[in-house]
Amino acid sequence: MPKPITPELIYQLKLASGPSLSPDGTTLAFARAQVDQETRESRSQIVLMSLADGQEITFTQGQQDLAPNFSPDGQKIAFLRADEQEQKQLWVIPLSGGEAQKMSTMSGGISEFSWAPDSRRLAIVSDVDPDRPPDDHDPQKDPRVKVVRRLRYRFDTLGWRGDAHRHIFLLELNSTKEPGQLTDGDWDDLSPVWSPDGGKLAFISGRREDRDIRFRTEAYVVPTSGGEAERRSGELLSVAALTWSPGGEKLLAIASDDDKANAMWQGFLFVLEPGVDPVKLTDDSIKPAAGFPPLMPAPELRWTPEGRILFLADRRGESFLFEMHEDGSELRPITGGGAMMMALTVDRMAKRAVVLSVPPDSAGDLQLLELTEGSRQALTNQNAQYFAEHPPARLEKFSIERAGTKIECRLFFPPDFSPEQHYPLILDIHGGPHGAFYDTFNPIQQILATSGYLVLGVNPRGSSSYGREFVKAVLGDWGGEDFLDIMAAVDELCRRPYVDAERLGVHGYSYGGFMTSWVVGHTNRFRAAVVGAPCIDLPSFYGTSDIGVSFGEMQWGGTRFENLEEYLKRSPISYAPQVKTPVLLLHGESDHRCPIEQSEQYFVALKRLGKEVELVRFPGCSHLFLRVGHPKLRQEYLERVAAWFDRYLK
Repeated sequence: MPKPITPELIYQLKLASGPSLSPDGTTLAFARAQVDQETRESRSQIVLMSLADGQEITFTQGQQDLAPNFSPDGQKIAFLRADEQEQKQLWVIPLSGGEAQKMSTMSGGISEFSWAPDSRRLAIVSDVDPDRPPDDHDPQKDPRVKVVRRLRYRFDTLGWRGDAHRHIFLLELNSTKEPGQLTDGDWDDLSPVWSPDGGKLAFISGRREDRDIRFRTEAYVVPTSGGEAERRSGELLSVAALTWSPGGEKLLAIASDDDKANAMWQGFLFVLEPGVDPVKLTDDSIKPAAGFPPLMPAPELRWTPEGRILFLADRRGESFLFEMHEDGSELRPITGGGAMMMALTVDRMAKRAVVLSVPPDSAGDLQLLELTEGSRQALTNQNAQYFAEHPPARLEKFSIERAGTKIECRLFFPPDFSPEQHYPLILDIHGGPHGAFYDTFNPIQQILATSGYLVLGVNPRGSSSYGREFVKAVLGDWGGEDFLDIMAAVDELCRRPYVDAERLGVHGYSYGGFMTSWVVGHTNRFRAAVVGAPCIDLPSFYGTSDIGVSFGEMQWGGTRFENLEEYLKRSPISYAPQVKTPVLLLHGESDHRCPIEQSEQYFVALKRLGKEVELVRFPGCSHLFLRVGHPKLRQEYLERVAAWFDRYLK
């Protein structure tokens, strides 16, 4: 008898991440993680797989081993492991076996690293904090004030930043010297990439004078012997990923030349060459996968000696591995579609690649791509038994036309669905606003659908992977056309005979939380609403969020002082008197992105007005806690979402 997918999946699923293909293409290293249900601790080890026969061995024995990466000579693997102070440090283990060796003791930990071509050096990224207390500091005896001198004094998930910045260091494996600091300054330097001759590093930084108030980044190159960094990205306004040309004369970048379309939301491939304006290679029919630095690195970009460029990109909620000529011609998908691809690693000769693919019916598995043949082979099926016992919900994709624009939607069906029956419908709203629903496994949607609900996900104006103008359409219009797009999709579904239009629920997180509270302030059609980590009051968000200025001014058309009336008009709290839907608020107490005071304000407003409302606070949780938070609290979020809808819709 099939079982529904429940919040217990937090403990039952195994997750792969960080694949690294050996230079000769014969061996794969990756991290495999699972939460121990008894201790409720996430454990991760490095796994080696022989691609000849698929045999696996667990290669490291740490509790939290992550981000494996083969050395260019194929003889060693570097990876990150947390130390006693919960700082990630660099470790190296020979491929031939033996004990892993700890190579760093950086007080600021290590967030990224990159091998030099000679396999004897690594570029590492570490925090440099002039105000960090010594390791033996006792805050009870010596409490210290925190001084704020800049707008970006904190960052969600990373927490307090103060005057700390991330900078690049060089580490030599066969040396007793401490890593030497290569970059410095009142900015963050991220994602270092070695030139083919090992003489230079390209990296991403944000060094413009307005860096504290604008969401901008640039590409720089610095000699590994030291010296001034040279900006290579010209007047491009944001850069999210870099790689070198085979000869080392040029850079390939995922970047944007539009101040209102950041490279992470809608980037393009550019060639960067000294003394020449950046040359754009792609249009906005695809969105190159750019990651979310510094928390999530971009997938590998590869520029081959034969003049081929390989990269992951998204198109209309699906991911593909693309190939193109270095002049921008002959763009074609090698493989993909029907899933989200999260990582890419390519062998030295660019004949083989491995991707992490997450389709709607799986939590993610590694796939081997033979690039010459275009064939694809599954390497892992690590949750086969779980999904055999807990079949995922079936997905239907459909589109509606509204105001001359096609809006794509995804509908998940309950198990044993019958068109002769009537089902409650839950509308799920993504974050961003420049996120998107993909053809991928979404735990909240699957938990709700397999428990008996129809679950609708809509990609309204503002969603990414549908082109630059579509992404920008939401700017200055939160709660406008995006709201109408979403409600038009609900209307379309409510015309279907198996949808019970009297039993509607709505859930959203972050911008989805904004939109959920906006929905219930503008219509009483929904019987229940779950609002996760919302922005409710835009004027106060502007002054309390870690991105209130840089993000808020772009999204809402200027500063709070210039545009206060519009800020208030676009704030869901302004419409609290109209709310009749029971509202559940779920929010992390350490959220710096959408601070918990946003939910506190909404709770007080609704409670004072006599509305039905409940606020649940998750201690120690950042805005990203549904991904990186304590397993028990992630489980509880999912349980409370399901219970609230069951209470009002079943």
